[in-house]
Amino acid sequence: MSSGTAHERDSRQMSRVHACAYTDSMSENTVTVREARAHLADHINRAEEGVPTVITRNGAPVAAVVPISDFEALEEAADVMLAREAEAVLAAGGSTVTMAELLADLFTERDGEAA
Repeated sequence: MSSGTAHERDSRQMSRVHACAYTDSMSENTVTVREARAHLADHINRAEEGVPTVITRNGAPVAAVVPISDFEALEEAADVMLAREAEAVLAAGGSTVTMAELLADLFTERDGEAA
């Protein structure tokens, strides 16, 4: 087994551990949409203090108010994950496209959805 594979497995495991610990702490502060609307400033203040709030609709989680540092960390982690996936595709001999081809595909999809 290569060290890259072991490292990736360890990273995934750590992510799962963090996600479980984080979501468990979030479930301690769960409110309905109605409650969130009525006390939005309170939930924002709690997020600023580092306490996330899960918002539910009909008993199911639908959104969260989280500290901005947590949100930024999530975005950074997503960027790293996407970069690793792209590197893996390239390492496996995957095809590449030019920026012009990418933009053309994006605009074609958008125009197709609008029609």
